Amino acid sequence: MELGRLIGPELRELLRDEPDQVKDLVEDFHPQDVSECLEALDDQLLVRALKAFPIEYGSQIFERLEEDRQLSIARLLGLDKTARLVSQMDADDVVDFFGLLPEETRTKLLSRLQTFDPEVALDIEELTRWPEDTAGGLMNNWFVEVSERATIDSTLQELRAQAAEGVEVLGVVYVVSADGRVVGFVTLRQLLMGSPNRPVVEVMNANIVSVPPEMPQEEVARTFARYDFQALPVVDEAQKLLGVITPDDVIDVVAEEADLDAQKMAAVAPLENPYFAVPFWMYFRKRAPWLLVLFVGGFFTTTTMEAFGPVLRAMTHLAFYVPLLISAGGNSGSQSATMIIRGLAVGEIQIGDWWKVGLREAGQGLLLGAMLAMTGVLRALLGGDGLDMAFLVGTTIVAIVTMGCLVGSMMPLLLHRLGVDPATSSTPFVASVVDVVGIVVYLGLARLLLAGLDASLSGAGG
Repeated sequence: MELGRLIGPELRELLRDEPDQVKDLVEDFHPQDVSECLEALDDQLLVRALKAFPIEYGSQIFERLEEDRQLSIARLLGLDKTARLVSQMDADDVVDFFGLLPEETRTKLLSRLQTFDPEVALDIEELTRWPEDTAGGLMNNWFVEVSERATIDSTLQELRAQAAEGVEVLGVVYVVSADGRVVGFVTLRQLLMGSPNRPVVEVMNANIVSVPPEMPQEEVARTFARYDFQALPVVDEAQKLLGVITPDDVIDVVAEEADLDAQKMAAVAPLENPYFAVPFWMYFRKRAPWLLVLFVGGFFTTTTMEAFGPVLRAMTHLAFYVPLLISAGGNSGSQSATMIIRGLAVGEIQIGDWWKVGLREAGQGLLLGAMLAMTGVLRALLGGDGLDMAFLVGTTIVAIVTMGCLVGSMMPLLLHRLGVDPATSSTPFVASVVDVVGIVVYLGLARLLLAGLDASLSGAGG
């Protein structure tokens, strides 16, 4: 936002008095920086700025606005101006924008596009067939393809021609057969190093990795990370090239999924807009259901403690260690849940690995529990609680940390197996479950290990 402080006042003044001068002020700045500056303007001034910019620059500003702002600006611009901006936007951004529009508005906008740029309208109509959270919704059709009969020289000529048209993906060229099937790809480096008259099929990479248009965006991101591509081709069942996905699109997906998972793991329903853009009561509705569920879940903790009331009354020292013990179990469970959710997200862990995960987490729980138990035993002895209490605290810590690791690791796998997003096994939810288990373990062991204590204290009281 440093740019906003530098040119913001001057930009507002120009928009009010001399809007034609605006393009000279911002032409040396990246559209992202300018869009952040323009976000602070009211809708009328923002519309005036978009009309003053060259159409290509204006489209880059428009596609970087927040979704709700895009809709309000489009209404003020009108169909004709919006259609011209849309025609210059990246294909995947167009798909996102069209997904915001009501069906009637979408149809009218496509109709306007067809009047002055039928080719773009046809491309948009094809791309909007796919849901925005799939490979088809992420792809764009600005790529270069050549026939398998092409030479390196003719391929380079095609690249120059497509570059003049503003094609986005120029670092890789796809080779297609006579019936339209993609059979390989060749990089720009290979083209520049090859002999001009050499057939492109002799230097192409025939081992091509592609994805279907229906693939979920999370799987697309994992595929991209696995193979480290410049672009990922999207093909249909007949292996015909539909479009390509570029790294910037995948970065957006990763950021979006990370935001959603972070919110779910904090027991908040996903928010699609920035924090301050979410209405107060909607923010309340996103938080309230999970918080209520967790609060009701806390009843089980209370009920469990009531069931062990005689044990607690017999030895009040037991209650002093409850917060310490259940926090150890909750923390270990949350750690395990986070690691397993992450492993599922990036494809490192599969459902069939549940038994290996269980063994590994049980081992971790025992070792971590033993480490914490030594500290707990020392605390009990220094507090003058005696060997019985020290033994009880140490044994409980080992048991509860082990249970925490097992619950935290198995719950995401179970939810994933049931077709539920593992991120919904949020850390507060795991902690609530482990709290109940921990109290049962702690007070159950107390009843077994200190069975004679109730009678002796009751007799002394009598």
